[in-house]
Amino acid sequence: MLNQDQQIFEQIKKSQNILITFNKTWNGDAVASALAFGLILEKMEKKFEIIAEKFEQKNNLNFLPRYENIGKSIEGLRKFIISLNTTNAKIEKIKYKKEENFLDFVIYPKDGFFTNEDISSRSGEFKYDLIITLDTPDLESLGTIYEKDTEFFYKTPIINIDHHANNESYGQINKTELTSIATSEILYNLFMENVKDFIDENVATCLLTGIISKTKNYKVKNITPQALLISSQLISIGARREQIVGKLYRSRSLNILKLWGRVLARLASAENNKLVWSVLTLSDLEKTNTNENEISEVIDELITNIPQANIIVIFYETKKDEITKTNVIVNTLNNINALDLSKTWSSQGTKSYVKFTLNKNLQEVENEIIGKIKENLKNIPM
Repeated sequence: MLNQDQQIFEQIKKSQNILITFNKTWNGDAVASALAFGLILEKMEKKFEIIAEKFEQKNNLNFLPRYENIGKSIEGLRKFIISLNTTNAKIEKIKYKKEENFLDFVIYPKDGFFTNEDISSRSGEFKYDLIITLDTPDLESLGTIYEKDTEFFYKTPIINIDHHANNESYGQINKTELTSIATSEILYNLFMENVKDFIDENVATCLLTGIISKTKNYKVKNITPQALLISSQLISIGARREQIVGKLYRSRSLNILKLWGRVLARLASAENNKLVWSVLTLSDLEKTNTNENEISEVIDELITNIPQANIIVIFYETKKDEITKTNVIVNTLNNINALDLSKTWSSQGTKSYVKFTLNKNLQEVENEIIGKIKENLKNIPM
């Protein structure tokens, strides 16, 4: 009988076209894991695509190999087939024309004629015959990639690989390891046991990037000896540690530094700096020429420079259709559950990172959220 790892690679061997995807609130570990898996599939001569909702090419992970190939949406998932029975008539030529919302096919019979009964239609097979999800607790976390094509996810085998305790085991194969600090760590062990010869410098660099990103360059308190050992082994294989650290933590753009300055100017704290928060107005993002996807870099800086912080909250404004809304990001460390802290507001994300939006002004949201978190912290040892 095949063990779980063998089942994973047996399923991959049987597949012709594979979709790799991850959480719409993606992080460095998810992106790096997906790229590492993609590189392995390349060596296995498998067709695949990496796609994630809202994926922005502009971020500090763009040094990773094949990064530019990550897409934002699934195109041409399923063919629609129109069939014409030619038993009673042969075809001389076919034309088509588009009129407003209709596409007309004009068929000229060589002899005989066609009737309505000769025409039939059907949906073809899905473009992908296997889905690999990484660092994703449930299918809803994939966002519109799942919501637009739920039938595809129900009818296609899923390999689900994650390290979060709240993973819903939604795959046909579920490899969830709670003792691993990152999904990249799980993939390292998976690859070493099954495709060791395929782990080259690029694969190693992706996996090490995932671990370094998840541990904030080994500054989180829950770092494990296993994660450190795997990191050293990846470096011995050829992982480019200096490049990773340089790109993730030493090469902030001028715009990010300006944004960082605005966050620091309004920084507030409570509970002996274990709860830290700041606010960003719409004007802050416009004047620093940054967007909401770059706020994660600011959070990384706060984690690195305030090691005693267990909860970091960023409030920021966005505007759509002339309506300004307040967005909230809650990032937690040291096994504090961000989903539990923010469940009042129907937040989405993972145990350590959630995001939600409220139709209230910035000051009102700040007061409400911080007050509620302080209240919830009374029942949480820190």
